[in-house]
Amino acid sequence: MKINSILAETLNLSNIMTNCNNYCVIMAGGVGSRFWPFSRNNKPKQFLDFFGTGRSLLQMTVDRFRPLVPIENVLVVTNVLYRDMVLEQIPDMQPNQVLCEPARRNTAPCIAYAVAHIQAMAKKNQSDNVNIVVAPSDHLILQEEQF
Repeated sequence: MKINSILAETLNLSNIMTNCNNYCVIMAGGVGSRFWPFSRNNKPKQFLDFFGTGRSLLQMTVDRFRPLVPIENVLVVTNVLYRDMVLEQIPDMQPNQVLCEPARRNTAPCIAYAVAHIQAMAKKNQSDNVNIVVAPSDHLILQEEQF
């Protein structure tokens, strides 16, 4: 009985990981004021290559979710000032995937804004159930496979 339960969980996880109904919301609107002078209003920390890898924190976040979420289902919520930087750093992202907040109001309104957008996309695609992961754009995760 226990083996069947483990197998069912594994199959369910595999199904979730390949599902086109997966969406990722990346929060990238912060100005990075705590990392001044390295991080500036015109180029905050999420757009910087802190570790000399050739990838910004934002790019590393997008890369982390590529195996789980189709790129067309990745949304970046940011400030209108950073829209072009997002599109420059993630060239396979379409302009409609960058949601510009009308005002900076922190985490909950950012997520609500993105979820409303995803809800409209899902309705258009006639999808009833979606999986959404929300991630900050400025976290370092070293053991990504375990993550």
